[in-house]
Amino acid sequence: MKRNRTLAAASLVAALALTTAACGGTKGGGTSDSAGKTSASGFNAAVDKVLNPSDKKGGTLNLWTSTDVDSLDPGRAYYASVWNFERYYARTLLAFDGKPGKDGLKLVPDLAANQPAVSSDGKTYTFHLKQGLKFEDGSPITSKDIKYGIERIFAQDVVSGGPTYLIQSLDQGQDYKGPYTDTDPNKLGLKSVETPTDTTIVFKLAKADSSFPFLLAMGSASPVPQKLDTGAKYGDKPVSSGPYKFAKVEPGKGYELVRNENWDPATDPFRKALPDSVKLTVTSNADDMDARLLAGSVDIDFGQTGLSQAAQVKVLQDEKLKANTDDPYNGFIRFIALNQKVAPFDNIHCRKAVLFAADTTALQTARGGSVAGSTYGNMLPPNILGSDDYDPFGLTKGKPDLEKAKAELKECGKADGFTTTIAVRGNKAKEVNSAVALQTALKAINVTVNVDQYDGKLLASVAGAPDVVHQKGYGLIVAGWGADYPNGAGYMQPLMDSRFITKNGNSNYPETSDPAIDKLFDEAAAQTDPAKAADLYKQINHKVVDTAVWLPIVADKALNYRNPRLTNVFINDAFGEVDFQALGVSDGK
Repeated sequence: MKRNRTLAAASLVAALALTTAACGGTKGGGTSDSAGKTSASGFNAAVDKVLNPSDKKGGTLNLWTSTDVDSLDPGRAYYASVWNFERYYARTLLAFDGKPGKDGLKLVPDLAANQPAVSSDGKTYTFHLKQGLKFEDGSPITSKDIKYGIERIFAQDVVSGGPTYLIQSLDQGQDYKGPYTDTDPNKLGLKSVETPTDTTIVFKLAKADSSFPFLLAMGSASPVPQKLDTGAKYGDKPVSSGPYKFAKVEPGKGYELVRNENWDPATDPFRKALPDSVKLTVTSNADDMDARLLAGSVDIDFGQTGLSQAAQVKVLQDEKLKANTDDPYNGFIRFIALNQKVAPFDNIHCRKAVLFAADTTALQTARGGSVAGSTYGNMLPPNILGSDDYDPFGLTKGKPDLEKAKAELKECGKADGFTTTIAVRGNKAKEVNSAVALQTALKAINVTVNVDQYDGKLLASVAGAPDVVHQKGYGLIVAGWGADYPNGAGYMQPLMDSRFITKNGNSNYPETSDPAIDKLFDEAAAQTDPAKAADLYKQINHKVVDTAVWLPIVADKALNYRNPRLTNVFINDAFGEVDFQALGVSDGK
């Protein structure tokens, strides 16, 4: 998951510190900029405020999960909940602030002493480290450790699975293969990253990229001491730079974090480190986990993907239980894409006919109703700067406009309707339900939709392969998307930039190919003012939405339960989840 700033140095510093000028997110369960405010317990009480604020230390925080972590190695992890969990043990130069609402999108100095100094052309970032930074073994954290941590991910044959944005940004033709085969002293190391002193690190980009600071907030940019690196096995016991270190790592069973005595809170801008220990238990029984949650023996669901259907029904029928839940936007939009290369959707009027005929209330119901997400009119989620309530096809009205749909059919020369195929992952029940809901709605305008279910593990080679899409006549594709970093590029660029279209693993499902759109992405990347960048992302969003290639189903939400004993509970918009690192327990147990 799931996410860019710089002028001269002073401008970028202001930009990084003030990424709060956001738009949108006003629908129920949405986000706000009310950081610093607190709330009493109640439904959605932790969405944009701090619930049960406290500085009380002690006790054990009990996290449970029905899906094991993908990796504890910060260079290999890609699950959103693991990125959230990493804040306990993997610090970075910059980090998302520990605050609710839009303030959680701010990047604040973490290992860095200050915001970076940035060259006037936006291509060089210089960071100076804080004093007193140490790993769990007491050894100092230096700029070389940060560089080495980044270099590890270039060894994709060893450290695979995690985000590769830094490779794309920093390789610059060197074809660097990582430190494990890096033996030539004349070519040692990644040339675009320099460490002139132990407390200075310099990044040199090929071109200005205002998203670059977000990449430095990912775990893949956290420090790793070379002498303690175990390569592909590093996730068995990663070395902590944060307030906690691992006491137990048992894949498939559980994990335990205990206090790191070499972490100095004076160097840390936001981590409270309240519990004495944090336990993560892995279970194969999601229903049992939810039962334990409601009974109070589990504090929170690590996955943050929402209660099971049975538990959700129970909670929503009991006001006392419902008061311990939050239903925030999680940064995903679930959608149906219309492919412009598959007839008759090469005609915009045929595409518009589908959007006007869609029953968005039925589509929302297919995902689980209003608790699962809000009807939505565009393709920029509420938690991202530049989002707004743009809705040119009236999708948020919740009902079809058949007169307009039939008029568009006449315009596209298909007054009597047409037949098309919708591709959907057969092992994703909500997506299949969505496909059927659209199939039913389009019958009203005599458009026949054949539903083709495929194995979801083949997404990259089926719906993500344009040649296959054309061959099979997939005019419609059901999918969803969440940003790896919370800005317009992080969300929209893989979906809308023609340069991101690939033969396999393609996410630009409509195959949008517009030089004007690509240019706007470049202009936004070169921006130093986040408000101006957000305006460019808003323009991109509106421009692409107007082409009628996206049918948003919902701006996704997840109903999660929190143990009443938890303190400092709030949703961090950067993750769309409860910020784990802030949590404490009121009873000290």
